[in-house]
Amino acid sequence: MRIALHTKVRADRIAEYEAAHREVPQELTAAIRAAGTTSWTIWRSGTDLFHVLECEDYAALLAELEQLPVNIAWQARMAELLDVIHDYSEDGATAGLPVVWEL
Repeated sequence: MRIALHTKVRADRIAEYEAAHREVPQELTAAIRAAGTTSWTIWRSGTDLFHVLECEDYAALLAELEQLPVNIAWQARMAELLDVIHDYSEDGATAGLPVVWEL
């Protein structure tokens, strides 16, 4: 399945957000892949962030990561950098952007 998400980085934290994503912990990326994710891309336009990820089951992915210490630490770090935060807990599984058109 493909999921699209929208978040916003704080205007004064863009460089820090981008730097953090150059150093995503290998333990976290391994856990994301092990939970069935085959790709995750984030684009930025100003302070708007658009995520597209492909995974087997998004709700299962979030449930798998929710209690993982490396993910908890990562989400705390992102909470300091983002204005609009997606709920990456199991409760956020239905928060993807709706599809309007597809070719």
